Amino acid sequence: MSDAVIVGGGAAGLSLAHRLAESGAATFILVEPPDGPRRPPERTWCYWERGTGDFDEAVHTSWPLLRIHGTDGDELTVDPAPLSYRMLRSTAFERLVHARVARSPGGRILRATADIVRNTAGGAEARCTTPDGRTLTLGARHVFDSRPRHILPPARTQLVQHFRGWFVRTDTERFDPAVAELMDFRVPQPRRGLAFGYILPLAPDRALVEYTEFSRTPLHTAAYDAALTDYSRDILKLGAFTVESTEQGAIPMTDARFAHRIGPAVFRIGAAGGATRPATGYTFAAIQRQSRAIAAGLHDGRVVVPPPHGARARAMDAVLLRALDTGRIDGPDFFTGLFRRVPPERLLRFLDGDTSPWEEWGIGLRTPIGPMMRSATELPFLPRRFHPAPRMGDNKR
Repeated sequence: MSDAVIVGGGAAGLSLAHRLAESGAATFILVEPPDGPRRPPERTWCYWERGTGDFDEAVHTSWPLLRIHGTDGDELTVDPAPLSYRMLRSTAFERLVHARVARSPGGRILRATADIVRNTAGGAEARCTTPDGRTLTLGARHVFDSRPRHILPPARTQLVQHFRGWFVRTDTERFDPAVAELMDFRVPQPRRGLAFGYILPLAPDRALVEYTEFSRTPLHTAAYDAALTDYSRDILKLGAFTVESTEQGAIPMTDARFAHRIGPAVFRIGAAGGATRPATGYTFAAIQRQSRAIAAGLHDGRVVVPPPHGARARAMDAVLLRALDTGRIDGPDFFTGLFRRVPPERLLRFLDGDTSPWEEWGIGLRTPIGPMMRSATELPFLPRRFHPAPRMGDNKR
């Protein structure tokens, strides 16, 4: 019996496998979907980090500067040093983690479909189907399950961050490889929520160009492509270009309470355990905090699966989601205002949940206080309802 079975080969499963292989804290099996329809397409994960990091050799591109465009066209470029914005492609990250697991005497990778995860008298087990159709039962002291939820916990507010991106190559040099366009609000805005363009330059003539909305429901693919066409032609004025590949997804933005423990020996990790920051959709940094804590706990002979985000962060995000969903605040003005009024390094730490109460108080004073207070005072009286999980792909950030 191994110490741990990790179910799922996405960002959360791979990150925990990396931490366990690195620390030698436990014997483990990482269960990944076999090739075929259950295996997700290549994905992009972005995060900010200072200095050198554990995944530098898998980082596809990084940017020292960030740019915001307001709805009026005003441009703001900020330097968040010592932080930089980094992109991982899932294939490179998987290759890096697989190599580290292969060097670990206590770890191994199994390609199979996990069907059932449950607690047992002596720990937990994952029942899997192998690519050749055999049933395989993996027993362990603990199971860490990162599979996406089909039904989310009940919430007072649930929006969806949904997006489609084109990896484009232009006929002439159109992009500045030093600057990531984090939010470009020059696109048409929905009645509730917000929409923005998102540009990650990969070279002077190559970039990921995305259209993103925060709203209640995703769009059809044709609507994203129409928005991307207008954005690329009329706002970015890219001229002639070729779409080399695409990515598309939907991330729940919800004030639901995610339980990260299912009985004595089964735990949910990653987005399934609430790692997605409710007001922004960023997930990768929280996954790393959680993975480090689990590995450290196992090293000390105990299991620690902390909530990915603290109570203060969840409360602030619940207020912002309610204010956005009711239309009490203007989303583009809210986010551009924060970038104009808050030092960029502090703001990015805030978005990752790494600020002190005093810093958060100062940031709060730079938001529309009246609408935010009204949203905060009504939240305790709102019922929590079930919402289906969005079905358009995997988490991106």
